[in-house]
Parts: sequence; structure tokens; C-alpha cells
Amino acid sequence: MSKIRKSAIKNLKGSDEKLRVKWMIDNMQQNKTFLYFSNLMNQKEKEKLLDKFKKDYLEYRKKWKENLKTAIKDHSIGKEFKDSKITPQCIDIEVASICDLACPHCYRQFISTPDKIMTRELAFKLIDQASEMKVPSMKFNWRGEPLLNPALTEIIDYAKKKGVLETIINTNATKLNSDMVNKIIDSGLDLMIYSFDGGTEKSYEKMRPGRFKKNNFNEIYENIKNFSKIRKERKSSFPRTKIQMVLTNETFDEQDEYFSLFKDIVDDVSVKQYTERGGKFGDTDQKYLRGACSDENIDNLNKKIDSSNLNENSEIMKDPEGNIFVSKGRLPCEQPYQRMLVTYDGRVSMCCYDWGSMHPVGYVDQLAIDVGEKEYEKVKKKADLNERGFDLMNLKMPEVFNEPKKEVKTIKEIWFGDEINHVRKKHTENSLEDVKICKGCPFKETYDWMKLN
Repeated sequence: MSKIRKSAIKNLKGSDEKLRVKWMIDNMQQNKTFLYFSNLMNQKEKEKLLDKFKKDYLEYRKKWKENLKTAIKDHSIGKEFKDSKITPQCIDIEVASICDLACPHCYRQFISTPDKIMTRELAFKLIDQASEMKVPSMKFNWRGEPLLNPALTEIIDYAKKKGVLETIINTNATKLNSDMVNKIIDSGLDLMIYSFDGGTEKSYEKMRPGRFKKNNFNEIYENIKNFSKIRKERKSSFPRTKIQMVLTNETFDEQDEYFSLFKDIVDDVSVKQYTERGGKFGDTDQKYLRGACSDENIDNLNKKIDSSNLNENSEIMKDPEGNIFVSKGRLPCEQPYQRMLVTYDGRVSMCCYDWGSMHPVGYVDQLAIDVGEKEYEKVKKKADLNERGFDLMNLKMPEVFNEPKKEVKTIKEIWFGDEINHVRKKHTENSLEDVKICKGCPFKETYDWMKLN
């Protein structure tokens, strides 16, 4: 564990973790969970509870990074893991698997994904189970756009009532009109992360086309500006806002424009590595390396790669400054020790990079067992027929890497169950590539990187 993980994110204002923690601690008195729980307390009781919530939040962010280290240090697998009382620090629930954009770099364009939303009843059931485990954070999206679920703000509010300290969504902001802005602020959402790819109108509209109608740069930019305006008018600290852009060949040279666009209207501006389909040695070409070195030095760079005696399938990465890195091994992944994800129908996945939920580790609702792959097949059929809204997709069905027993369990039972513990065992033994879904994972922080230039 002495190797250092390289972050795939560059933030305009410095460490996102430090800024995020400071924001939450400084504004905890406005956190809706605190407001709910302190409602009938006297001043002395409120101060005591506020101090507890701050300590709980700091402990949660500490465990986010320490859970994996603790498990490996104590050799916690199976019964030992359960005895260690390592609990999930976040439960992600997919309130909507449907999305209204057709981004060419998104896995939705290549792996069939259902166009469905989660029921309010299932979301509430999952929040109840997370609350029983004292899970400190919940994220209300995964493969789709959460604002497409009409019950989203009710779901967030329910989580705050049940004691969840930090609630989070990622959104493309297409549905972020003034009415929705006020509903989100009222819900008590703590962190809203915008996905916005491009520093110019041309690149944005190329990277984020609409599925059913044109997606307009100016309209979405105004939505984001308007959110900032209304939040200021309401004197609300929440939700904190963050915006991030995926670095592709189209957007790499637009980082300055991107930072300039959002630095005054979003609390944190960042760019992140393109992790959907990372480059391999065999894909290394002048286009991918553009901005990292001059054309005449690319041959020298490739010679260095060849002389490193590394696997030809190793990942290659260009960071926001144009430095080139190549992977020389893998690191245990933190996600199986941090969080679990639940799809719209109740299928449980162990990490957010298993886009097709190809390695499920259990089921929390009968719907997932009954429906199986039917909704995936429906979407693929529409794409094969080039129906409107599916015509930009070139889909394949998700592969099946794991088949847990078809029975409904609780989040707690699955978290401490055999299916996910098998994965943890492989990661602890540095054999994560024995797990098929992990072998092909593009998550940059699971690689041991060597700088080339």
C-alpha cells in the first residue's frame, strides 16, 4: 500500500477534498439533516448535535480513504471483514437509468442501458436500509439523468429526514429550470455536480448532443448561471456546486476557456481524465499524444514505451498538463470497500464503472429478478431499428460476469455477503485481474503509473 494513487481530476481552486470538507463543516448549521434533527432542541442541545454532525462528517471522509487500508492491514476478508465493522460510506441509487443526451464518449452509446426510472417506494426502502446502517452519504444517480425522475426532490428530502449527512447528484442541467432550482434547494441536496464537456459552443454541442431534440450550449449555460443567481438570492449555502469536463481530443485545448466560463458561477471547476475507454500502447498515436510533446519526439516516446518491458495492453494516460503516463501494474480498488450501487430495479453492483451491471453481487428487490435483461433487450432492439432517440447508438448487450443467487436481500446482507467478499479477496491478494469486470476497468486510480515524458 506504499504506492501513491494518481488522481484523475484537476481542480481550478486546489484539492477538491479539502474544499468539500471545509464547505460542509463551515455550513453544517444549514445542513437539512441537522435542521430536521435539531428542530425541537434548545440551544445547548443544538450546539452539541452540531458538533457531533461535524465529527461524523470528518469521520466519513476519513473512512472513505481508510477503509481499504484498514481491511488490507487487518487481513479482513469474510467473517473478519464483518467483525471489523467496515460499513459502506455511500449507497448510490439509480433513480433514473434514462438519459436525454447521446454523448459519444458515454458507455450508453455502446452498452444497452434501460430507459427507466426507480419508483419512489423502492428509493424509500433503500434509504431506510441505508439509514439503519448509518450510511453517511447517498448519491442519487448512476447511468442516467436524475432530474428525469419526478420524485427526485422527495427522495432527497426523505434521505435527509432519515439522517443521511451528505446527498449528491450528477446532472447534465438540461431540466434545471427555475422551478427545479427551487425544488432542489428546498430538498436539502448537499452537492450537485454538473457534467458539461466543452469550453466552446462548438465542442460542447458535439460532445453532448440531444437524443430527442437539439441540446443547446447557451441554454444549459444559462441554466447553470440561473442556479447560482437563485441560490444567492435565497442566501442558501446548499447545494455546493461542482462542474467537471472530460478531457478528450476535442476538449483538451479548451481547459482555459472552460475554467473562465464557470469560475464565477460554480463553486468548484474541474477537468478529469477520459476514463470510458482508455488508450492502450497499440492506440498510441500523434492525435492522442497531441499537446504532450512535439511530433518529432513521439517516436522517442514510443521507443521508451517499447524498452520498458511492459504489457502491450497496459493503459496509457495524458494528464491535464500533457504529461504521459503508462501503467506498470494494478492497485487494489477502493470502491468495494467504500460503496455499493443499486440499479433502478434493485440489482446491486459493487462499483460505478460496471456500466452494464455485468457483475451484480445481489438483489434488493424482486423486480430485478423478474425483469432480468428484458429492458436491456428492448433498448437494443430500438437501436438496431434506428428509432428516433436511439439512432446514434451502436449497442451490444451487457456480458454476464457473475450470477448471484436470485433472492432478495438487504443492503447489509449483500455488503457482508460472499459475492462481494470474493471480489475483495482478489483485490487484497493483488489478483484483481482474476475478476473479469476488474480486468478491463478503465478507472485511473486502480493503476500504478509511470511517467514517460
